[in-house]
Amino acid sequence: MSQGPHSDNPRKVDPERYRRSVERLTEIFRGISETVNVVSAYRCPYKNVQDRCTAQFGCRNQDRSAPPGELYPCTGSDNLDYRSAWEI
Repeated sequence: MSQGPHSDNPRKVDPERYRRSVERLTEIFRGISETVNVVSAYRCPYKNVQDRCTAQFGCRNQDRSAPPGELYPCTGSDNLDYRSAWEI
């Protein structure tokens, strides 16, 4: 039964293919990391993808009219410096 170009040993690792795969993954993660660094300068780290606040403390950007048991919607603008909104 043939198993592709490395049919002599299906467990054999092609070092060049492995190196290219690692380089590609490195590029993917580098792009993710760069995006996170940019976004973290203006987007609250407690705001999830549904724009809900996951902070376990008070913030003036929390819409507290949410039903009990639901996360508060975040009313903060991503164009503002959110850090001053946190209650101390």
